[in-house]
Amino acid sequence: MTVDEREPRQPIGRFRFMDQQRVNLDGFAVEDASLGLIAFDSPADPQPSLSIVDGRVVEMDFRAAAQFDIIDTFISVHGLDLGVAAEAMAIDNLAFARMIVDLGTSRAEVVRLAAGMTPAKLAQVLALLRPAELVIAMTKCRARRTPSNQAHVTNRSDDPLLLAADAATAAAFGFREIETTVPVLGDAPSNAIAVSIGAAVASRGILVQCSVEEALELEMGMRGLVSYAETVSLYGTEQIFIDGDDTPWSKAFLTSAYASRGIKMRVTSGGGAEALMGSAEGRSMFYLEARCVALARAIGSQGVQNGGIDSASVAGAVPGGVRSLMAENLMVMLRNLEACTGNDALMSESDVRRTSRTHPIFIGGSDFICSGFGSIQRYDNMFGPSQWNAEDIDDFLAMQRDWGVDGGLRTAAEPHVAALRQRAVEAVRDVYRILGLGDFTEAWMAQAVDAAGSKDVPDADLMTPLTASRLIRDTNVTMLDVVLALDEAGYEIEAERLLDMLHARVHGDYLQTAAIFTEDMEVLSLVTDPNDYAGPGTGYVPTPQRQAEIDAIRQERSVEDLRVEQGSYRSAALTAVGPATAGHDPRDVVIGLSPAAGRAIWRTLSGLTVTQALDELLAGLEEEGCVGRIVRVNDTIDLGLIGLTAARMAGSGIGIGLQAKGTALIHRRDLTPLANLELYSVAPSLTRASYRQMGINAGRHAKGATPEPERNPYSDEAIEARYHTTVVSLVAIERQWCGPTARPELMSLEGVAP
Repeated sequence: MTVDEREPRQPIGRFRFMDQQRVNLDGFAVEDASLGLIAFDSPADPQPSLSIVDGRVVEMDFRAAAQFDIIDTFISVHGLDLGVAAEAMAIDNLAFARMIVDLGTSRAEVVRLAAGMTPAKLAQVLALLRPAELVIAMTKCRARRTPSNQAHVTNRSDDPLLLAADAATAAAFGFREIETTVPVLGDAPSNAIAVSIGAAVASRGILVQCSVEEALELEMGMRGLVSYAETVSLYGTEQIFIDGDDTPWSKAFLTSAYASRGIKMRVTSGGGAEALMGSAEGRSMFYLEARCVALARAIGSQGVQNGGIDSASVAGAVPGGVRSLMAENLMVMLRNLEACTGNDALMSESDVRRTSRTHPIFIGGSDFICSGFGSIQRYDNMFGPSQWNAEDIDDFLAMQRDWGVDGGLRTAAEPHVAALRQRAVEAVRDVYRILGLGDFTEAWMAQAVDAAGSKDVPDADLMTPLTASRLIRDTNVTMLDVVLALDEAGYEIEAERLLDMLHARVHGDYLQTAAIFTEDMEVLSLVTDPNDYAGPGTGYVPTPQRQAEIDAIRQERSVEDLRVEQGSYRSAALTAVGPATAGHDPRDVVIGLSPAAGRAIWRTLSGLTVTQALDELLAGLEEEGCVGRIVRVNDTIDLGLIGLTAARMAGSGIGIGLQAKGTALIHRRDLTPLANLELYSVAPSLTRASYRQMGINAGRHAKGATPEPERNPYSDEAIEARYHTTVVSLVAIERQWCGPTARPELMSLEGVAP
């Protein structure tokens, strides 16, 4: 064989194993400023500068007015507070960075100064902040005191029934904004109505968006079918605006159009978009996003959805990119806008990386922690999988509980959610019937109520939403028509809730920056609920009622809960028959039980019952010609002492110790308590075969043989996380049955002589 014919060398096993991990499905780029693949400080980024003559900007970031592109022009006229600009631009970058995190400098002061800073100036300042400083800055600088969260509710079928059921579910879990979209543009009006009805079933004051092409989105807003918008996209280079047949002026006009009809609106941008679209001009992602955020302020938007969004994986591919995504969000806060912070598009296939990307924002708090938490399953998210999806809701709720942090969500009880889904499905059925939009079969309805996702609704008719949407547009259906249909069908509560939203649009209070509604229709915003964090003891703290909501996740169990559960496995087969005595038969092997075994604890951590484990131990002893006796040791819960007590009572001098939770060992009468012959320490992994083998090995020890020790089974489970809280409760129960002077009891297992 020639050298060229030899097979290429394979990496060693450790690296083959590492190559298989999910993080290696992500793309990682070599930093390349020419392509815009650089998070901060590209050589092409301009230095900060600002010259003002007769109240007009003549130079900004070392570009003269004659060379301004459309973005510079708009920002220079509408995006800077020229009254504070000279003072702000004169501040040293490091000094202002320290002001941002200094708890002695108010939010109002840093916001006042940031209003006079150019994009390059603010970009350079925020690039100085370390990750921990970004957390403190976000805690201090977000607009609204009370954090919240936004959900995606979509499905691949545009199924109105499933959309309504899932919107009700999202509202039950605490989301205060719900965003939907469509795989088929023509389905949009039907989706908007279905989600609005479903949200109203669960709560008052849920804001709803249908994210589609801007003209259709505005049309639905004017019909009252949606209450907010956020997919008005901004970019940091002129070329991409031109490619999209847009300008900052057209975006400003659209912003005004939404506001004039009482529709809340924020824009969308995000680092990496320009690189993804091939027109980054060699600038860093962060500098280009600084231009977008300045532009958002200039066009009069209430806020910004940013932090990468669709291009989050581009930013995440370069060094420091994830830090830049959080710094983008902070920049929005410094511009005194609502921050709807990324955590939208799935940045990574690695659970560790995506948690790493979100967690600092989760800790710091934001107006909306996620700009789209996929409250539906990943496969049903028509925006593409979110950073967090239905698969992760329990994880997110547990994170809230772990840190005592309000991430905007709450645990929802299954019976409550089931009832909401049923009502939401019935309400959509009745409204569509009254308005002549479509009919639904009973099977379809039942599937939608129960479904975890659209794959569980095979009876959905994909033409129904398209036909309904055409009729909505052709007959000029408005939200008022939906309200009247709900009222006619007997859904007075839902009708009133949707009518309240229409009243709110006329009133206009929720056009304040960072506005959301509470379930009492109170507006929380920069104006009514301003962030007042100024260090420990200040700022937002959950009320005791809200903290209890955060803490009470559905998986928590008390000792009493476990006691009741264990009682359901009670068996009459294992009974106490009298005091236990020492044996003399050399074939006698004693199995020592812990105090609560067969009294209050009947099921081991592996799922086997105590009697099943005993059956196998006894069978193994019998295979070796030994006789097993069962003795409950009542004066200790220590497994070593239980096993040693059993060994000292056995004629053979060999005993088996078995705790009720399933941990087991083989002991010998001449050993110290902490020494033993064999130990099964990982109780959750034990099987019938494990206990059978322990019985066999104990029998061989009794006969003087040296058996091959049985090993704990392989496991990569998080044994401690999964079982230790249960162990605490089991041990507490064991202690209640333990008495220092209590004597051992001889036990009978049905069919086995004591």
